[in-house]
Amino acid sequence: MRLFSLEDTIAAISTPLGEGGIGIVRISGPKSLEIADRLFRGKIKPSQAPTYTTHYGKIVHKGEVIDEVILTVMRAPKSYTREDVVEINCHGGIFPLRKTLEAVLEEGARLAKPGEFTLRAFLNGRIDLTQAEAVLEIVRAKSEIALKNALSQLEGGLSKYIREVEREIVDLLTFIEAGLDFPEEEIELLSREEIKKRLEGIHRKISSLLEREKEGHILREGIKVSIVGKPNVGKSTLLNSLLGKEKAIVTEIPGTTRDLIEDWITIQGIPFHLVDTAGWRETQDLVEREGVKRTKMAMDISDLLLVVLDRSEPLEEEDKWLLQHTKNRKRILVINKIDLPPAWSPHNLPSPKIQISALTQKGLNDLRKEMAKCILKGEIEMGEGPIITNLRHLELLKTAYSYIKNAMESLNSGLSEEFIAQDLKTALSSLKEILGEEVGEEILENIFSRFCIGK
Repeated sequence: MRLFSLEDTIAAISTPLGEGGIGIVRISGPKSLEIADRLFRGKIKPSQAPTYTTHYGKIVHKGEVIDEVILTVMRAPKSYTREDVVEINCHGGIFPLRKTLEAVLEEGARLAKPGEFTLRAFLNGRIDLTQAEAVLEIVRAKSEIALKNALSQLEGGLSKYIREVEREIVDLLTFIEAGLDFPEEEIELLSREEIKKRLEGIHRKISSLLEREKEGHILREGIKVSIVGKPNVGKSTLLNSLLGKEKAIVTEIPGTTRDLIEDWITIQGIPFHLVDTAGWRETQDLVEREGVKRTKMAMDISDLLLVVLDRSEPLEEEDKWLLQHTKNRKRILVINKIDLPPAWSPHNLPSPKIQISALTQKGLNDLRKEMAKCILKGEIEMGEGPIITNLRHLELLKTAYSYIKNAMESLNSGLSEEFIAQDLKTALSSLKEILGEEVGEEILENIFSRFCIGK
């Protein structure tokens, strides 16, 4: 790997910029302790400090005190990167963090590239590629289940599963190739029936991962939910009530919402991406017309529609149009304003339908349950195997699956075991690429470029 040199000492701010209790400047590489010695003033030099110890002192550069800090020493190989690591805990303002980082860079470190600390952990053999990618999954987790799945992947759950499949393929290849290379020798060979049995076992294990593709998509992307309806039916009030905060402006003036307003909630472990849309109606107002156009676009890409109807006012043409044009979509009819006297009965409307008052929040729990029920029958469970949320993993698993399937078809067709062996090798190569055992520089750069600097 030449895109990132392991000989350099790298540094970056590892906490979000802004005001906070603390901010951390992380340094990793062969000169970490040497650089820290030149900047840190405390009772002990960092290079003399035992590993896993913290020390109070000050960062001083060119005779100027930059900040009062707590410095942590983590010596190789038992650190995040398997290199000497120093973390400087500064006060959490932008100025002391930047000044400290600038001093570290002037003393010989270079600014880390996105994801480079985690890349070094991978290149130095502390974690495999799936575990490295799990770090990003943890940061981007949109629900508790997504977080648990990412943590399991970081702890090696997916790696262990993939390696078990790899071992089965290698064992099978060993027997097949021994028979091909030494046909005259007296060695134990597998019958074609035994080869078939083993191929079916490998096929089942890969298939069990692919069967949870939809769950992986939900954990990765969430369920996009558009709240739609004519103006003033209570869409923004519903959004605020579901979120438990005032996200959208609510007035009695129809057409107040003219742009899409978005936020996230989690229901029974399922992440929902809520979108409050502009009221659906014919209008001559150019800005409102653009809002209606965006509403239609949001509806087109949504996984679930909440079609909001006002029970306190008679149904109008806009309501009827929405009911007609969403009948073939996954939707919930939300009968709102049940706290007011009714103007019509929802008895004849199709299910699922939930009657609520977004203002008083009556019926909201029923709506949440129905939203979850519409997606995978209401819950995502970790189960015994990992859930694949990474598109790279998914595509490589599909490749491996297809070649195992090819091997089974070759066997059933009576073809030579050479064809079976070649398919097994290609499947094995795909699995090795998942773990990073066979992977190119461009792929690594693409993976780690999605990380933030300092991770």
